[in-house]
Amino acid sequence: MRRRISLAAGGLALAAALAATVPAAAASPDGPATSQRTQNVEYFTGPDGRPRRTTIPASPALPRPLRPSVKGDGDVTPVVTNGPVGSKLDVVFIGDGYTAGQQGDFHAALRAKWAKMSAVEPYASYKNLFNVWAVDAVSRESGITNDPAKGVTKDTALRSYFFCDDIERLLCVDTARVESYAAKAPAADLVVVLSNSAKYGGAGYNDVVSQVGYDGVATASSDHPKSDQVAVHETGHSLGKLADEYQYDEYGTYTGAEPRDVNISTLNAGQQVEQRQKWYRWLGRTSPDGGTIGSYEGGGYYPKGLYRPTENSIMRTLGREFNLPGREAMIAGFYRHASVLSSETGPYGTVSRRQHVTVRLAAPTVTLRWYVDGLEVVTARGRTEVVPRALGVPADGRPHTLTARAVDRTDAVLDPELRGRLKGSLVWGVTR
Repeated sequence: MRRRISLAAGGLALAAALAATVPAAAASPDGPATSQRTQNVEYFTGPDGRPRRTTIPASPALPRPLRPSVKGDGDVTPVVTNGPVGSKLDVVFIGDGYTAGQQGDFHAALRAKWAKMSAVEPYASYKNLFNVWAVDAVSRESGITNDPAKGVTKDTALRSYFFCDDIERLLCVDTARVESYAAKAPAADLVVVLSNSAKYGGAGYNDVVSQVGYDGVATASSDHPKSDQVAVHETGHSLGKLADEYQYDEYGTYTGAEPRDVNISTLNAGQQVEQRQKWYRWLGRTSPDGGTIGSYEGGGYYPKGLYRPTENSIMRTLGREFNLPGREAMIAGFYRHASVLSSETGPYGTVSRRQHVTVRLAAPTVTLRWYVDGLEVVTARGRTEVVPRALGVPADGRPHTLTARAVDRTDAVLDPELRGRLKGSLVWGVTR
């Protein structure tokens, strides 16, 4: 099956480019220190805390893809299927610290986590855009290294462990092993590792470059009720291309160029309106994360010199909502991978006059129209299943076409250039 090539333009790409090669002491629990590349990771001090960043040694590349260790290792299960690979955004969950007899527990944890993630807007409005896959990674032992306390060791498939970089909540993983398992899924746009633990923790890897098609990995403990927020925040970076809106006092004042990120700016509200830049279209509107869209100083790690759209969105503190500019950016990210309209009918581009043609729409805000030989069949507006014969395709032996055209008219997008891309069409040749 086709694999996507970019997750910086898709998948779980996080904030930074690949870090330079520098000597570093490996923080892995599995062996002595080595000299290797480093990578940035983002972690969270608590369920309602603000993120922090640190640098850890990168996982060494595997000499070859991992072979199944036991029966069932590497098995792939479709959990949510909303359409063909290539027309949907494919989310891959991989479990760690689950033995062969505990894979059912992993699948239950996955479903619970996805239910929480997909309840957050704009995921909730766009559930039809996602396929979700489970990849079984069978561990020799149950649980995670350094859980419940430092010094506990477990032999697991992905080498998950707390106290990474001596930070209790930082849940690290062997990203090379993750890649080997993610490659087994039909496609991977987002990758989430669920580690078998009730201890709060997680991480977002900022610079993992994958040959499979994603550029980052999010980790989360499987059984903590708020660890799903880690994954949601990380997708703000990857899908939404959103900057962190939190700050470190020691960073001082930002004096650089205007950032490319849509949710931080050197411009205050008045300057944005004057220059028609950044989130000026949203200014003054009530935002779902609380308060009014404006320009609040502090963001992108700097307490001064950069502004953010709202006081406290999920890109600043876990447990919050995306603000309005953030939601718009997330929707843009969804559509970089998925289509407004999809269908599994007529995979070779042809259907018969009597065949039922079914399509799926990305969201309730999508409008749908049908055309026969370029002329709209008004009575079929909004119908997701039609029969060409009933739409008036004649049996005259001549070539005819059936076209479905969809447009997402969501009010969560104000950018006219983006609105112009929220459309799609499918065309079938109709045979006798």
